[in-house]
Amino acid sequence: MPKVKAEKKSRQHAAVVKQGILFNKDFGQHILKNPLIIQSMVDKAALRPTDVALEIGPGTGNMTIKLLEKTKKVVACEIDPRFVAELQKRVQGTPYQSNLQIMIGDVLKTELPFFDVCVANIPYQISSPLVFKLLLHRPFFRCAVIMFQREFAYRLVAKPGDKLYCRLSVNTQLLARVDILMKVGKNNFRPPPKVESSVVRLEPRNPPPPINFTEWDGLTRIAFVRKNRTLSAAFKQSAVIAALEKNYRIHCSLSNIDIPDSFDMKQKIENILQNSNSELKRARTMDIDDFMMLLHTFNVEGIHFSS
Repeated sequence: MPKVKAEKKSRQHAAVVKQGILFNKDFGQHILKNPLIIQSMVDKAALRPTDVALEIGPGTGNMTIKLLEKTKKVVACEIDPRFVAELQKRVQGTPYQSNLQIMIGDVLKTELPFFDVCVANIPYQISSPLVFKLLLHRPFFRCAVIMFQREFAYRLVAKPGDKLYCRLSVNTQLLARVDILMKVGKNNFRPPPKVESSVVRLEPRNPPPPINFTEWDGLTRIAFVRKNRTLSAAFKQSAVIAALEKNYRIHCSLSNIDIPDSFDMKQKIENILQNSNSELKRARTMDIDDFMMLLHTFNVEGIHFSS
C-alpha cells in the first residue's frame, strides 16, 4: 500500500489546538501571527492616545494588545465565543481590562458604535459588505487599515480600463480614498489561507459626495452586469425597464404628473442615453464623473434607481 503523507502542522497551530481552539473555516479564521506585520498595520493607522479603535475578528488578541497600548479604548467585534474567552483572559488583571469593549456577534448585523480608526485582519468572506458598512457609517471615522485577499484589494484600487475594474472599484472610490499599503504572504497566518493578502488603507471622503448612494448603487448595478456591454444594451433588459418604469410611475404619482397612455419607458431610456451621448459607453471605461453625470441626467427626467 502507498504511504499516506501526514499533514504538516506548525508548532504554533498545534499549541492553539492544545488550548482547545480549533479554527472554524465557516468564520474564515486565519490568525495573523507575524508581530512585524501587526506592528506595521498599527503604525500605518497613525493612532492617537485619544482614539477609539475598532477591531473586527480579534482572534486571540495579538493585534488587540498593540491597539490597547496606543489608544484610549478598543472595541473588538468577535463572533466566536471561544476567542472572546481567550481575549478576556488575555487582558484580565492588566491595566487594559477596562479599556477593552468586546461586542459578541456578526459584525454585519451589529450596530457599530462611534470609532476613530478601524484596524483589522478580517474574515475574507465578509470583505465587500463590510467595506460598505464601514464607509456608510456615521459619524465619520478617520481611516481604516484592513487586511484583504490580494485580488479583492486590487479590485478596490482598480481604475477605468483595468482588467479588474468593477462595481466594487467605482462604488468604493466614490466614498473613499483607497491605497494598498503592503503585500502579505500566506505563511504569515495560521492556518495559512489559500490566497495571498494585502493591507489596504481606506479614508472616507468627508464631506461625502452630494449623492444618494442607494441611487448610485442601483445605476452601477445595471451598468456592470456585463461591464463590456454598451449602456444601450444594458438598459434594454426587460427586468431593468420594468423596475425603472415602476419607480417612474411612483415618482409621477407623488409629484402629480400625468403619464400619457402612449408612454414608452424603453423609448424614454433610449432618448436619455442618446441625448447624454452615453448609449455607446461601456461601464469598464467609465469613471466616477461619467456615472455622476448619467445619474443626474436620469434623475432630472424623473427616473430613479431606488424606490
